Amino acid sequence: MVFENTCSVRKLGRSAASTVLEKALWGLMLLLSVVIYGSHAPLLTLCKDNGKIPFSASSVVVLIELTKLVLSLVFLLIWDWRQLRVSVSWQHAAPFALSALLYAANNNLVVHMQLFMDPSTYQVLSNLKIGSTALLYSVFLHQRLTARKWVALFLLTAAGVLYPYGGLQDLQPSPASDMELHITPVGLLLISLYCMISGLSAVYTEVILKTQDLPLNLQNLFLYFFGVLLNVAIHLLSASATGYLEGFSLWVLLVIVSQALNGLIMSVVMKHSSNITRLFVISASVVVNALLSVLLFSLHLTAFFFFSVLLVGLAVHLYYGVK
Repeated sequence: MVFENTCSVRKLGRSAASTVLEKALWGLMLLLSVVIYGSHAPLLTLCKDNGKIPFSASSVVVLIELTKLVLSLVFLLIWDWRQLRVSVSWQHAAPFALSALLYAANNNLVVHMQLFMDPSTYQVLSNLKIGSTALLYSVFLHQRLTARKWVALFLLTAAGVLYPYGGLQDLQPSPASDMELHITPVGLLLISLYCMISGLSAVYTEVILKTQDLPLNLQNLFLYFFGVLLNVAIHLLSASATGYLEGFSLWVLLVIVSQALNGLIMSVVMKHSSNITRLFVISASVVVNALLSVLLFSLHLTAFFFFSVLLVGLAVHLYYGVK
């Protein structure tokens, strides 16, 4: 009897230790994602040559998708090879074609929208995708959000709007900073379409990941296979004068690797948590973005930045805090 009790205590101890380890790994993964999101814009700035991006953006997207595809295959063979005996058909893979198509459409919308509005207007209005994602998440995943959580998401959107509006300012403003705010009717249509597709692509992918009883790495393999095909087609159709690998550097390589890793992390988040968690990760990344901008480009923080961080913290407390 004493032996059985001792074994039970040991099992409980191991279970508790395992839970703590899982929470720690989950926290480190989310923190890494915050760092990657926050460092993306500064890294792209470091890639510039005389103020311009020297490489083909479509070729970088292809390489990011290809990297995610290769990593998914490697992880599948290392960790999930025993589960490959499960019956897999094209019916499992086909839904991911729409996911890849939606992601590809949004990536291209981001480029074309710049023709119909200034960058600041885009940065502000693109945060409306927080609301569209939350709304579609509530509808398609049958998750009824309380009034408190809707308020938290509203604060998250407000934080995203305030940050690009004046979160960072150059010590010596450039002529580009005086660009007049503007948006055309076509721009309004495109930004609305962008926010809806952004929410739809994320929520639709989450639904597939959670409803299929397949290893995540296999699901990622399907998703990024279609992603590579679509983005290769887009690259071949784009009339770019830049060579495929022209203008590449170690900074570009770091962008590719970090974005590929972040894509895999977001798959884990959508599979085992939700798109709402993803939204909070993206919003929290403004802190990393600001710190890197200060350290690398001698920019200084304004009151808007601190107010944005305060709103993000309040949103986190309202959404995940003790009820």
